[in-house]
Amino acid sequence: MAEAKPGDENYPITVLIEELKNEDIQLRLNAIRRLGTIAKALGVDKTRADLIPFLNECLDDEDEVLMALAEELGNFVEHVGGAPYAHVLLQPLESLAAVEETVVRDKAVEAILKVAEHIPNESFEVAFLPMLKRLSTGDWFTPRSSACGLYALVYPRISDGAKPDLRQLYGKLCNDDTPMVRRAAASNFKKFVVTVDKAQIKSEMIPIFQTLARDDQDSVRLLAVENCIAIASKLDREDTVSLMLPVVHACVNDKSWRVRYMVADQFSNVCNVFGQDIARSELVGLFVKLLKDSEAEVRTAAASKVTGVALMLEVDTVIKQLLPCVHDLVTDDSQHARASLASDIMGLAPLLGKDLTSTHLLELFLQLLKDDFPEVRLNIISKLDKVTKVIGIDTLAQHLMPAIVELAEDRQWRVRLAIIDYIPLLAAELGVEFFNDKLSNLCMTWLGDSVYSIREAATQNLKRLTEVFGVEWAQNNIIPKVLALSSHNNYLYRMTVLFAISVLSKVVGPDVVNDTMLPLLVKMAQDPVPNIRFNVCKTLQAMIPNLDSTVVQARVKPVLSKLLEDKDQDVRYFGQQAWLMCN
Repeated sequence: MAEAKPGDENYPITVLIEELKNEDIQLRLNAIRRLGTIAKALGVDKTRADLIPFLNECLDDEDEVLMALAEELGNFVEHVGGAPYAHVLLQPLESLAAVEETVVRDKAVEAILKVAEHIPNESFEVAFLPMLKRLSTGDWFTPRSSACGLYALVYPRISDGAKPDLRQLYGKLCNDDTPMVRRAAASNFKKFVVTVDKAQIKSEMIPIFQTLARDDQDSVRLLAVENCIAIASKLDREDTVSLMLPVVHACVNDKSWRVRYMVADQFSNVCNVFGQDIARSELVGLFVKLLKDSEAEVRTAAASKVTGVALMLEVDTVIKQLLPCVHDLVTDDSQHARASLASDIMGLAPLLGKDLTSTHLLELFLQLLKDDFPEVRLNIISKLDKVTKVIGIDTLAQHLMPAIVELAEDRQWRVRLAIIDYIPLLAAELGVEFFNDKLSNLCMTWLGDSVYSIREAATQNLKRLTEVFGVEWAQNNIIPKVLALSSHNNYLYRMTVLFAISVLSKVVGPDVVNDTMLPLLVKMAQDPVPNIRFNVCKTLQAMIPNLDSTVVQARVKPVLSKLLEDKDQDVRYFGQQAWLMCN
């Protein structure tokens, strides 16, 4: 191409060529990201005739540049003339789908799928099928791996006469000599199989699936469970049991823990696919085996599915077969297994009901609440409401409240935060007398916590408690204690007072604000710490919209006018912001 100058029709491509030759990868990336602009300058005809062929020759570059190119081409249909010409983008994307780096190939497949949506049905088979066959039969494993991700899209859109060849090609990919190709085929099998008719699934796809499920690579076998679920969705119950149940048995007993982990992780879905009868007669024994697995990762996955599986079983079976395993998991050596159980075990309470929960589960909840690992404690606390609804607040208070109160001072701040979030619910259920006796002091303690997030949550907690118990209760029990902190030696306590006033002023009503809160803010505006003074400004700014205009003029403006002359520039700035609200 002759050297082009600005104004020439070939100038955009000339500039692109120069930038793509630059040693600086950032410049090359910027050039790729401007392809849309270049295409608009060239017009659709020259984009198809010159730009796309040129891009197909620019694939010897860094992976980051090739990923950007694939992403751009996926959104390039309008630049080549719309849907009738979308197929011209397949050539460079086919080349990108064959490169060595996996992330580039994945991005190319994603782009091909986007482009394919625009190709008209009448021309789809002619435009797309030859590319798919080339990728599927490529000499190197990379194009064959990429091809696996395209079958689910192509199969429903081609003629019935072409479908047998496509099923045969996919079968060859599933039996490929290269493990990476077989894994790609197994990974995409669940998407492909649901597009195939039931008759062909039984005669052709299930034998392929069974071969994959017996593969010598565990990276292939571990995908069998998800594929089993997909196939079962297309079969009747009798065929599902006879053809798929042996695969589930094999996965549960597999020598590789990764395969057992996958079946444990999917066990609730497996139960749903096979139905209640098979879950009760066949699957419960397999699940118990997973709960007792020698590998902690498998037990962790199974522990998170206890409630999901229990929903398919009779209560008596849950108590006799699952609960002994749950007892063992509560004291499991793996903290992750205990945490996983803690995140799920509360779901058993609604299933067992009040009496059986009190008999069989409360002691387990208490053990988990006292676990050494903070995530275990946190997972139990976050689901306490499920148990409260079943056993009632009185039983909960009797058995678990001491542990809950202890956790309110837990060394892990996230645990303390979870308790704070749960307090208003407890308060509403327990009533004002119990709260004042057992929990009120805790709420005040949190206002002085060393962690800011706890202090912030504690102020929101006071607002929610005021909404539960009413303004009169807050006026007598909370506000005096909060305001007393305004004279604390530590300025962080005084800061918390301001946060609390800002939050509580929205729910306590004008009388409390005018008689109690505003006088304190006037006093605190003279605090020796600048942080306190400018937070007085911010608190006043938050309160002004809810104050009567006469109060603003008579009591707020005089305070702000003094703060506008403060020696600290931050105080003056926030004072100005609040002053603007007055007007």
